[in-house]
Parts: sequence; C-alpha cells; structure tokens
Amino acid sequence: MLFKNILVPWDGSKHSLHAFKIGLDMAKKYNSKITVLHCIDGGAYTGSWYVDSMYSKAIIKKQTKIAEEEIDKLAILAKNANISMSSHILVVDSVVKQIIAYAKSKKIDLVVMGSHGRTGWNKIILGSVANGVSQNIHCPMLIVK
Repeated sequence: MLFKNILVPWDGSKHSLHAFKIGLDMAKKYNSKITVLHCIDGGAYTGSWYVDSMYSKAIIKKQTKIAEEEIDKLAILAKNANISMSSHILVVDSVVKQIIAYAKSKKIDLVVMGSHGRTGWNKIILGSVANGVSQNIHCPMLIVK
C-alpha cells in the first residue's frame, strides 16, 4: 500500500512534533506529500453563562498567529527534507470530527498523530483526540509516542 497523502494533525505539543518527524520519514519513503492540519477549538472560549465574542475572537487570532509561526518552522523542516508540504489552520467546534472530515474529503491515505497533545494525560492509554480519531477514521492511522 502506498501512502501518497499523509495528514499530520498538529497542536504544537512535543508528541505532535514527533509525529510530524515520523510523517516526514514516511513521506520520504513513499514519495508522498504531507499536510499539516491545526484545529483551533472555537467553542473553548465561552463563558459558562454568556459568550464573550470579542474575547473569543482575540484568543483565536492570537492562537492562529502562534500556529502560523510554528507551522512555518515545520515547513522549513519539510523543505530541507525535500518533501512537499501544505498546511491548514481551521477554527472548529470539534477537533476530532474535523480531522476525520478533512481526511475523508482530501482523500488522505495515512494519518500520523501524537498519542497525546496539549490536553495531557486525559486518557490512560491515548489522548482524547487521538482516541476519537482512531475510533472513526476511514484510513490507516499511525499513533506515535
């Protein structure tokens, strides 16, 4: 089986960096292109009784800028490895659902993601996002620690 389109969900954690590096190795081996997907949880910044849209927009703007800077560093690694890389930053309501939908719509052949992200050790075996994606993804998935 050849993996022509590899997706690496990125959250800035050390596990996602490790997954990206493994994704690069896989892309070299299979002469693939790699896509980095960063999902910003748009629903995470609402008050328990109200929604402060100005605050939410400011936080999302700041997170987007940080993500762009981090992904630019990944692009340099990909360029140095002579691997074609694209990236997308999306504001979403559900990170798990978006990763699954993106993989399906873009005909991704392999998802490479870290076992735990920024959420830490929410689950004993796998992070909640990695677990949710692995349970519902349509293509092969490599979960790295």
